[in-house]
Amino acid sequence: MLQHWYDKKVLVIGLSKSGIAAAKFLNRHGAEVYLTEYNQAKPSDENNINELRSLGIQVETGGHSDEFINDCYLAVTSPSVPLDSEIMVKLKERRIHVISEVELAYSQTLKPFIAITGTNGKTTTTALTAHILNSEYKAEPCGNYGEPPCDLVDDETIDYFVCECSSFQLSYSPSFQPQISVFTNFTPDHITWHKTLDNYFEAKARIFKSPQNPAFSVLNAKDEKLLEFSKEAAGEVFLFGDEIGDNCSYVKDDYIWFKRNGKAEKIISLQDCPFIGKHNWQNAECAIICAKIEGISSEDIKKAIMSFKVPEHRLEKFAEKDGIVFYNDSKATNPEASLVAINSFNDCDVALIAGGRDKMTDLTEFCKAVNNHIKTVILIGEASDRFEENLRQNGFNNIIRENSMQEAVDKSIAINPDVVLLSPACASFDMFSGYEERGRVFKQDVLSKLG
Repeated sequence: MLQHWYDKKVLVIGLSKSGIAAAKFLNRHGAEVYLTEYNQAKPSDENNINELRSLGIQVETGGHSDEFINDCYLAVTSPSVPLDSEIMVKLKERRIHVISEVELAYSQTLKPFIAITGTNGKTTTTALTAHILNSEYKAEPCGNYGEPPCDLVDDETIDYFVCECSSFQLSYSPSFQPQISVFTNFTPDHITWHKTLDNYFEAKARIFKSPQNPAFSVLNAKDEKLLEFSKEAAGEVFLFGDEIGDNCSYVKDDYIWFKRNGKAEKIISLQDCPFIGKHNWQNAECAIICAKIEGISSEDIKKAIMSFKVPEHRLEKFAEKDGIVFYNDSKATNPEASLVAINSFNDCDVALIAGGRDKMTDLTEFCKAVNNHIKTVILIGEASDRFEENLRQNGFNNIIRENSMQEAVDKSIAINPDVVLLSPACASFDMFSGYEERGRVFKQDVLSKLG
């Protein structure tokens, strides 16, 4: 393990949150740091650039110069930079090793990492795992959720790094060896970046097998691909989502159970869980497995789960008044993500607010779920025409069109359902800067209306 970086020139690629964290860490430890950003600097970048330069870090924007690349000992890249980009080709030609900010942090500490990857559910699982571990240890959520690990690695009081890992980060992490590797699920995504579905899977799968070899592998038994892959996963293997094998966590008789070496115990009733939906129960099963591996008692796990708050914009229950419960699921930016939320509700009157910028994906399963679980759909945004057409073609006609989030909120409250659910099934960029702004505007509109 490198203990210092004196006299080493290190290239950091990308003026991102993780790139800035890597540059500052390397600078603190004596490296000669050059940060290069392909895009032109925006006004919002000015403070970060000035701070980096005040530390003696060289910064360029608007392209990658040979001056910055020449004679580099190592390159640390932001996760969004494609493997086949021009700068990556140059670095490969010059035999300059490229790693992620996650791998840089991992290489600079002896504290264990719990790596959580998958297509969906990573953030909630990361947050819940860290929350439970904090009942006995100091565990920090990091990576794609929380702080970049390079901002935390100098804190000697930390016991565990609970790291949400994207496929992009793992593509640049060939030596990253978590103590526990978690695979929440796998569905097609990011094909443009990875080129093929197999490449996307392999980017995530690498932390479950040789040479990275975790001590423990935790995989989704409900996902056929992951269940098959579990047969070749390294370390002690645990499954969640179904009672399969001697090491697993699952739901039975309205309780979440944990089993190790064939011995099973109840952990928590579903009624005591502060979240709804089978997907969230699976997130809890992942976190329970990790906590039990690290020696947290079942009673402490139960108490921690009961005190947990779901991360913002992810089927987040945030208000209840006059018999109406309000959920913010703004992170559902495609129909597949909205299905998870819609299918979480049974035998109640649900008003769904949906729409936004259309991703033009197939709506067949979305329409089936709406027919089975939703009483009223309120549509907003650019996708309204196609969504209405598809819903009506599939026999669902209780549709309301509104022009703004405020109007949608007003209408949803006026019809007095049991549940108002924002789960747009669309991107947000027709009306908002991102799903975060969309979710916060929804919450503000609701809370202002409730008084």
